[in-house]
Amino acid sequence: MLTDYKSLSPRDTLARMSQLILSGSQHDFPVIENERVIGVVTRDDFIMALTQHGESIAISTIMKKDLPEVDSYEMVENALMRIQESGVPALPVTHAGQLVGIVTAENITEYLMIRSALKRAALTT
Repeated sequence: MLTDYKSLSPRDTLARMSQLILSGSQHDFPVIENERVIGVVTRDDFIMALTQHGESIAISTIMKKDLPEVDSYEMVENALMRIQESGVPALPVTHAGQLVGIVTAENITEYLMIRSALKRAALTT
């Protein structure tokens, strides 16, 4: 799970997302209003909207809504299944209703590779 992430407001424009993408390595952004996750904007949706409308439209017009959330205590396999079922590359991770991070299939794959390497190391020592 990514715990060092940036988020957007539904009133932010695509120009703000452009700044965030260019200043970091994050591709997909949770959209927060009143301390609650109300959507996610993916890089693909951003690029499509940027091409069609320019930078001045609001994030609220392109964000994906009503997405599943992943609880911070859920098993990794459940998180991966929710990502695959939703068709969205990043889902919000919450704890007691508060956003604590975002998870991607890439994050999960990296975690599983590290876990596997540590298991192999434990067997050889």
